[in-house]
Amino acid sequence: MTASAPSHQARHFALIPAAGIGARVGGNIPKQYLPLAGKPMLQYALDTFAVSAAIAHTFLVVSAEDGYIDDFLATQPQLAGKLTVLRNGGATRQDSVLNGLQAIKAQLGADDWVLVHDAARPGLTAELLERLITALHDDEVGGLLALPVVDTLKRSGGAPEHRVQATVARAALWAAQTPQMFRYGLLTRALEQAHAQNRVGDITDDASAIEMLGLQPKLVEGSPRNFKVTLAHDVALAELFLKT
Repeated sequence: MTASAPSHQARHFALIPAAGIGARVGGNIPKQYLPLAGKPMLQYALDTFAVSAAIAHTFLVVSAEDGYIDDFLATQPQLAGKLTVLRNGGATRQDSVLNGLQAIKAQLGADDWVLVHDAARPGLTAELLERLITALHDDEVGGLLALPVVDTLKRSGGAPEHRVQATVARAALWAAQTPQMFRYGLLTRALEQAHAQNRVGDITDDASAIEMLGLQPKLVEGSPRNFKVTLAHDVALAELFLKT
């Protein structure tokens, strides 16, 4: 299967799913609103997209019950006119992405690019964003930022002892990051098909859904600073990157 070629000058839109609560980080507020080096974590990604001339608009998908977003927006005048909040987040990240895509159907063409980015990756820079867009601007499938795996990988035999079962060859392995950039029509079709086939559990990122269509997303080298804040100790590491 191949992806279709664009029929017009494609635009670029950012979509940030932020309906989760980030329980593993701890704290009493959703992690996307946690203060990080003087700003809410979510603000970093939003600001990066807002100042990029390549991004036509950013869509933020939050839970309908989100009690923090309005107060957050009141402190972000620089985002006025550049950000639309969609209050239709789902139970999982991929539910939120699909709900967001369906909500903006009237505003995007099938060939427009959508850059899906994790709210908990505050280390995205203008340079990384430009690198991704440049690498994929005429690609038939799309792709994602990722890092080649450099650590030796061990496969465990399982609980409770977790003894080494095998050493896994790392030569062709990459660790996926975001943004992940695909055409609106293709990504929507991939996620809708996965839902229809009850394969949502097999989707660990947006590229996974594209792969289910028999397509091969392109890997574009990212950066260690663009890691996902998941655990409590990640907060301190993220602050180190953001202060440099």
